[in-house]
Amino acid sequence: MTGARDVRLRVGRVEEADRLWQLRTRCVRELCSAAYPPEVIAPWSASPPPQHYRALLAAGGCVIAEDIDGVLLGYGVIDLAGNEIDALFVDPDCGGRGIGLTVMQAMQALADPARPLVLSASLNAVPFYRRCGFEALREESYPHPSGVALASVRMQRRR
Repeated sequence: MTGARDVRLRVGRVEEADRLWQLRTRCVRELCSAAYPPEVIAPWSASPPPQHYRALLAAGGCVIAEDIDGVLLGYGVIDLAGNEIDALFVDPDCGGRGIGLTVMQAMQALADPARPLVLSASLNAVPFYRRCGFEALREESYPHPSGVALASVRMQRRR
């Protein structure tokens, strides 16, 4: 079993976008399905990466968590210009081991400390973000590029 202390962090690269998106898709199917109906999960999980995804990786806003053998355990993406967490996914087989918190702390270190750090949380992820110090601002409907409206919670963390 891999614990958080066995995790190695590094900056993600643009050429890894498809590999990362595969983990995101698996997480949507396996983890988000507890909070969203199948008619939302199907188009959400089938959608390709949005246009800005590769640009965020190119800007240095991706933190990858791997084990000592280079196996992808999770990753996070931060929009540095907007001071916004864009994504945080942990392999469903690795949940509860502190990997998400480790990735979150690395992204917080990249964030601008003079501005609040913000995100739009999927419903299943709200408890995790609360444990990371984020506060709910409002419920919202995120217009996902797949055409579905995702119920989410806008959150922020002040330094």
